[in-house]
Amino acid sequence: MEEFVVTVDGPAGSGKSTIAKIVAKKYDLTYLDTGAMYRMIALYSLENRVNLEDERSVVEMLENTKLDIIGNQFFLNGKDVSAEIRTPEVSAVVSPVAAIKAVRVKLVELQREISKGKRIILDGRDIGTVVFPKAQVKIFLVASPEERARRRLNEYKEKGIEEDYESVLNSIKERDHIDSTRKESPLKKAEDAIEIDSSKMSIDEVVEAISNCIDRKVG
Repeated sequence: MEEFVVTVDGPAGSGKSTIAKIVAKKYDLTYLDTGAMYRMIALYSLENRVNLEDERSVVEMLENTKLDIIGNQFFLNGKDVSAEIRTPEVSAVVSPVAAIKAVRVKLVELQREISKGKRIILDGRDIGTVVFPKAQVKIFLVASPEERARRRLNEYKEKGIEEDYESVLNSIKERDHIDSTRKESPLKKAEDAIEIDSSKMSIDEVVEAISNCIDRKVG
């Protein structure tokens, strides 16, 4: 089977995971939620009060974490943490955790290993720039901070998590700043990526736009 890689990068709450899952189903691609991998490390750091400023503590944390993804379920050291990794508490620390070089090195290596030889779609912050710079299709999905905050708030409501709009908006803006200014693999658009602003687009419209990009490559 010939390797075919689609990357979907963009800021928090831009709809990457939702869109990538639909596109994966449409084109029979494997879907890898790289953001969930960073969230699992962030959850572990919270639960075990890891000092992220201490390199030895971070290395020890990475040695003690085993990540598994089975379908739409995420397992941290054998425990299903699919719900826990989507809480506001984890969202608040995932960007600082993802900015740590040792964490990125381990997870990028894991992402490449999982993807080897597959027809796959991955979403994240640096997939098209760092993980798979030679991917056949690269998408950079954006939306206004206000629209992303509304979407994230709706996600929380569906899960029974109470949060207010201003807190979510501030969190989104803070994550944008950390992700785009961090030293290790900052969030940025790859030169050959197609930018799609989903602020005023429906899910179907975004899927159609990405489908057109894929069809041009495989057609």
